[in-house]
Amino acid sequence: MSEQKRLFLVDAYALIFRGYYAFIKNPRINSKGVDTSAIMGFMNSLLDVIKRERPDHLAVCFDKGGSVDRVEMFEEYKANRDETPEAIKVAVPYIQEILKAMHIPIMVKEGYEADDVIGTLSVQAEKQGYQTFMVTPDKDFAQLVTENVFMYRPKSFGGGYETWGIPEVQKKFEVESPLQVIDLLGMMGDSSDNIPGLPGVGEKTAKKFIQAYGSIEGLFENIHELKGKMKEKVESNQELGLLSKKLATIMLDVPVEFDEKDFELNTPDIEKVKEIFQELEFRRLTENFIKTFATEEDVTNATTEASKTEEKPKPVAKATAGAGQFSLFGNDGDVSEENISEFTRKTAETTSHFYQSIAPGMATKLFIKNLMNQTSVCFDTETTSINPIEAQLVGIAFSWETGKGFYLPFPENNDDAQELIEQLRPFFENDAIEKIGQNLKYDIKVLAKYNLQVKGKLFDTMLAHYLINPDMRHNMDVLAETYLNYTPISIETLIGKKGKNQLSMRDVPLDKQTEYAVEDADITLQLKEHFQNELGEANTQKLFDDIEIPLLRVLASMELEGINLDTEFLNTLSVELTKDISNLEQKIYTEAGEEFNIASPKQLGDILFEKMKLVDKPKKTKTGQYSTAEDVLSYLAKDHEIIQDILDFRGLSKLKSTYVDALPLQVEPTTGRVHTDYMQTVAATGRLSSNNPNLQNIPIRTERGRQVRKAFIPRNEDYTLLAADYSQIELRIIAALSEEETMIEAFKNGEDIHASTASKVFNVPISEVTREQRSNAKTVNFGIIYGVSAFGLSNQTNLSRSESKELIDTYYETYPKLKSYIGKQVDFARDHGYVQTVLGRRRYLKDINSRNAVVRGAAERNAVNAPIQGSAADIIKIAMINIHNKLEAGQYKTKMLLQVHDELVFDVFKAELDTIKTLIKSEMENAYKLTVPLVVDLDTGDNWLEAH
Repeated sequence: MSEQKRLFLVDAYALIFRGYYAFIKNPRINSKGVDTSAIMGFMNSLLDVIKRERPDHLAVCFDKGGSVDRVEMFEEYKANRDETPEAIKVAVPYIQEILKAMHIPIMVKEGYEADDVIGTLSVQAEKQGYQTFMVTPDKDFAQLVTENVFMYRPKSFGGGYETWGIPEVQKKFEVESPLQVIDLLGMMGDSSDNIPGLPGVGEKTAKKFIQAYGSIEGLFENIHELKGKMKEKVESNQELGLLSKKLATIMLDVPVEFDEKDFELNTPDIEKVKEIFQELEFRRLTENFIKTFATEEDVTNATTEASKTEEKPKPVAKATAGAGQFSLFGNDGDVSEENISEFTRKTAETTSHFYQSIAPGMATKLFIKNLMNQTSVCFDTETTSINPIEAQLVGIAFSWETGKGFYLPFPENNDDAQELIEQLRPFFENDAIEKIGQNLKYDIKVLAKYNLQVKGKLFDTMLAHYLINPDMRHNMDVLAETYLNYTPISIETLIGKKGKNQLSMRDVPLDKQTEYAVEDADITLQLKEHFQNELGEANTQKLFDDIEIPLLRVLASMELEGINLDTEFLNTLSVELTKDISNLEQKIYTEAGEEFNIASPKQLGDILFEKMKLVDKPKKTKTGQYSTAEDVLSYLAKDHEIIQDILDFRGLSKLKSTYVDALPLQVEPTTGRVHTDYMQTVAATGRLSSNNPNLQNIPIRTERGRQVRKAFIPRNEDYTLLAADYSQIELRIIAALSEEETMIEAFKNGEDIHASTASKVFNVPISEVTREQRSNAKTVNFGIIYGVSAFGLSNQTNLSRSESKELIDTYYETYPKLKSYIGKQVDFARDHGYVQTVLGRRRYLKDINSRNAVVRGAAERNAVNAPIQGSAADIIKIAMINIHNKLEAGQYKTKMLLQVHDELVFDVFKAELDTIKTLIKSEMENAYKLTVPLVVDLDTGDNWLEAH
């Protein structure tokens, strides 16, 4: 007797949405700015089903136009659904094109949902003797399950698939027959489809009713057995219940036909699929696709063979539904950047590798001799802390060949550890050997504590990926899963979760240390091979080599240096702030007429908008309470004293907790200084961000905020702090890039640009420009970069909305080339999917062609702003590298300490002050040549506030 044939029907949109949301935190955006997450996610799932099941017959079913019948029955059916994400709208035509090239039938019928198409086809196939597997996570399909119709459900992330037959449906829904799922849905309703159900009846109650009465009709026949409010609700909503049951019933009479010949899984047009994948930039997914359809006889020539033969592909292996790890060829090799299918991800347990720990003595000497013969080596330090200032070395892992690596454990005794470092010094200080790592800045800082410099060419995979895909996360686990389809060993499996019971790496057995550490080095080495090519493809190799890698060393040096902090001053300031906050609190209570929790948004909203009725129609949050967000209150502050007081109260409270009280706790005990951590891979514009502590967000517009800077002081009395600040660099860049002669001339003549703009816009001599006119011109000058609107300008100034519109219009008339430049930037972004800085740093804008005006507007503003902000970031990075090199070469005692936006802060040895001033000003002003001169303001002082 022949084996029963199997048909797989794929619920297209269910898997498309699932794929899209699987990537929601790390969207896949190609070099054209297209969000390919939904396409990639769907293809991962489809190929996975084909590899696992090798179905005889397969079709993919789509919705088109929604369910006409259900909307006629109930106008509100699915009316609560959010608009389909733009990335999914873009994805569907691509997916359908791929399916056509794969010779997989697309089943769709105008006016019907995919559920109904699948239901109809499953009935027809069952009559023709098929077993049908409905590939969908949607539980509604359980009603269709029979002896020969099954649900083939993707489980939660990484969990494979599960097959639901009748027993599984009976257990899951607590029903006797799958058909009763319809009654269950009719009773409890479905919020996602906006099916109302019976009021007051949830899943638990619906299951009880099914068990007692069998169906919704059976329930209505026995209403007399119900009591109280439930009886009233059921009795008065019978029509609604029956309507809900109809809406939940999957139709089985859609005008579609199951033709077994058309549904056969045949050899795809591999070249055509490859062509589409190439357009989408799915490089490794192409490998996965070819392997999926390759014949056993010739994997390497799969593409050629598959295009020549009409024979159906022969699987090398077969897995049953719900099977675990599945590998088509036993060892998947290098699949895949895009194939991050949660069902086939590799691990150390499933991948062949050779990781070895090196014993002390002769073994170590032989290892180092071998190490010195290499030209490129990946290394990774294992330490006792994530804080490099206090971390001690536990071991170092090395790898220079995929799948192989070595671990050198370090003794706990400092002298013994230093002795081992001395043996490794020839390697680390060898200029001819390339050093590879993930977040090398950390390793460099750790080794610097052992008086060891890491010399030679560097390759940091985190920085490389940041330049290739700035909007993604860049930690190693994400990169390994995305590009290598590999899940690394979790650190928590070795030392436990964060908390007082977490172990030190030194407590972990040596064999586990070795596996974990060498895997990191091995994976990082493999990632380097991927990113090396992609840096070139993204035209960011020069940026990587000339800016980001050299800057890595500069930042490591700055972070190790740290800055001195006057903790006594901060303690005094904390006491003063406590008094100020208390006074404001009492003032707010008096204005409100009662005491309440000012920090509670709910209580504050009720006071301002219920009791005091400050606004006729106050804005509310999604939860229904009054919004007291910063933007809402700022808009009202100029009209209501209590609101300004509340904003001041918030500002002072945040200043006290975030900086004044927190900074002294961040002084490093071993150095007595504060060591911020500069991150190169956070801001997509290229700007650095600062953490632990964040020194870039210290408020400087308020007197109290400025006082915090007073706490940052020189090393000792032989030093002074020097702050060097680019003057209006963003305006100078936009003038240069837009080639706006009027603005360029103003800068060249050394004019006050805001007064100059006011003079032209308000048509008055520059000598007669009022303070208010200059202030308004300044707001427009900076606002243009951020796409300020008339509404926004009126909020920031005393101008009305019509006056603001007139000012913006006049501004563009005054600077026509600036307006033209903004339009050209948006057009470039629409055509290419990205914009770039003067050094070629790209900012990808996936929403630039969105149909949603709000989303598109934000992308358009970024198209203008990113090249300006990014170019300013690039220029100050060049200056930092050049200054650092000059300070090192001249063996100056002066040190560069901080970078905050357009400002650099130095600890200057007083005897070097005149020389250093000239050096810094020259290097900053000549970091990059624009048609507009760059100007740097310098000042010195006994603290950062005085120097700024």
